[in-house]
Amino acid sequence: MRSVAGLAAIVAAASFYLYLLSTHLPPGLEHVQPGSEGQDEAVQEYRLKFPSDLDELRELAEMLKFYKREHHGYVLLLFCSAYLYKQSFAIPGSSFLNMLAGAIFGPWEGLVLACLLTTTGSTFCYLLSAAFGKQHVVQLFPDKVDLLQRKVEENRSSLFFFLLFLRFFPMTPNWFLNITCPVLNIPMPIFFFSVFIGLIPYNFICVRTGSILSEIHSLDDIFSWGTLAQLLAIALMALLPGALIKRYGKTHLKVDGMDSNGPSQAEIKQDRKRR
Repeated sequence: MRSVAGLAAIVAAASFYLYLLSTHLPPGLEHVQPGSEGQDEAVQEYRLKFPSDLDELRELAEMLKFYKREHHGYVLLLFCSAYLYKQSFAIPGSSFLNMLAGAIFGPWEGLVLACLLTTTGSTFCYLLSAAFGKQHVVQLFPDKVDLLQRKVEENRSSLFFFLLFLRFFPMTPNWFLNITCPVLNIPMPIFFFSVFIGLIPYNFICVRTGSILSEIHSLDDIFSWGTLAQLLAIALMALLPGALIKRYGKTHLKVDGMDSNGPSQAEIKQDRKRR
């Protein structure tokens, strides 16, 4: 009970901090829209809202890019805080945030940010699970934890490459790996670098996609040579590392019996009924 209360206190404190950061904005979050002939210019004041689709993502990216000109440090702090909050508490949405990083900060700065924040947030999640949630993870997902435990022991001699394999090919969701690794006694350095290296292709795809989407304003932009070349680079970046790891896995790793979906909602309900 003490562990649940401690975790709840941390979540509440982080939520309150993020709320204050997103509501107490520095002055200047407005954009002057030129009026039509015979009309005055209109001032549009922006409101922060987490995007739920690509249109909202593009609108938010345009707003933050405009705002970043005068408040670069604030935008960077806000983005990093939101990303770490999501990653630390295993909240879905990394793809949208990675695309937002590419749209706001560009493909290369966005990629560096995404990789660092993904790794740091996953490490926070690892530490929170180790401190507060190990017994709850076992109680909620006994079958999945048992399967992963057996596979970790079978691949103990190639543990780093086994974790890379799981990151490249998400047989188990990333959030579930983050909260389960402390239970499996995965050393922190191996966990840290497997996340950093293993999620580079995924982060690259999302960040580059966000950068491209922020530059597309018509169908002609989609079929330009520059855009097609970037899409080809994204495809190669996604396929090449995965193909190498998969080839290595066939001869050195034991992953038989692992499905590609992780714990489903039905399995979660079944596991809860067993308690």
